[in-house]
Amino acid sequence: MRIAARPENAHQERILRLLRDRGPQSRSDLGHPTQLSRSKLAVELDRLAELGLVEAGGLAASSGGRRSAIARLASGLRFAAVDIGATSIDVAITDGELRVLGQLSEPCDIRQGPAAVLERVLDLLGKLRAEHAVGGRLHGAGLGVPGPVSFRDGMPVSPPIMPGWHRFPVREALVQDLGCPVLVDNDVNIMALGEMHAGSAHSVEDFLLVKVGTGVGCGIVVGGGIYRGVSGSAGDIGHIRIAEDGPVCACGNTGCLEAYAGGAALAREALASARAGRSAFLAERLARNGTLGAADLADAAAAGDPVAVAMIREAGEHLGSVLAGLVSFFNPGLVVLAGGLTGFGHPLLAEIRSVVYRRSLPLATGNLPLVLSELAGVGGLIGAARLISDHVFSVA
Repeated sequence: MRIAARPENAHQERILRLLRDRGPQSRSDLGHPTQLSRSKLAVELDRLAELGLVEAGGLAASSGGRRSAIARLASGLRFAAVDIGATSIDVAITDGELRVLGQLSEPCDIRQGPAAVLERVLDLLGKLRAEHAVGGRLHGAGLGVPGPVSFRDGMPVSPPIMPGWHRFPVREALVQDLGCPVLVDNDVNIMALGEMHAGSAHSVEDFLLVKVGTGVGCGIVVGGGIYRGVSGSAGDIGHIRIAEDGPVCACGNTGCLEAYAGGAALAREALASARAGRSAFLAERLARNGTLGAADLADAAAAGDPVAVAMIREAGEHLGSVLAGLVSFFNPGLVVLAGGLTGFGHPLLAEIRSVVYRRSLPLATGNLPLVLSELAGVGGLIGAARLISDHVFSVA
């Protein structure tokens, strides 16, 4: 494996992360946050340039004195970002500042197993690398999967909706094929990192990222860092039991939140409503397409279909009841909702807000924003790039 250059000390690490998060900076602007003298800063920047991580970016505008030189991350820095969901794959190539240079997506069933899914990942990345002339200059790759991950060794651990993935060496497999450092994490964790870098949580150190898609999960950020728990399963709220007897969940238990409010559960309920004739809109859509999904339910609700609206509100009530307990327990500064089901928009958000604000402790909700993610389909990709860049931009 080709070893990418990495900073040699804490000062260089701080410089790289500032340039990643804030963009090109003049040397005078870098002096204050790094607390380095002008001469020491020059030494560290020169060394980072020798390592191929930083380059000169011209001169800053004059403020009445000598113009300061601008430093920026090397223009050739490239990270691969991969967000594997239950039913899709998204891949991207970013620069050092985590700007997405190219992105590809395709449907893919996670149940096909690691060999088939990772083959598609590598194929899509190969197309992007060729398109953007990345060649052998990939500096690292970050990947998210929809299940618990042992972060230390990059292996999924007993993932409920990923048959065949338990203890599969995902990181090792990708390192061999990509020839660069690779980190693997849970998909909601990388989405939380994306919100920290470019979303609503940019200036928030303690928040929850709740993903509502095929499944339901929660990224927990404490003090600006991801909390993963002892075995990597922290935030797996989709399998909190909300009823003693209820639908069978993918995890094998009954009455889980995910079995009521996940995308797969709502799709099944929509199908049942269409076949029973309870919803004319859904019945017509089923007859036309032969299947139903979350997007059809959203369209039905937007058209005023009372059955669809009631289903979405009920899902919001279930999600809100679990989230209310989390808010009282964790006292976050922000809650961000992300994932495919946020396409339901205001009806879902309004119901969740209503339940959370009504059932949580007033002290915990007094100044609590509860918002939809504004990163759409790129939050997980930006987060995956942030994950690996944190590693590459840290002292070896």
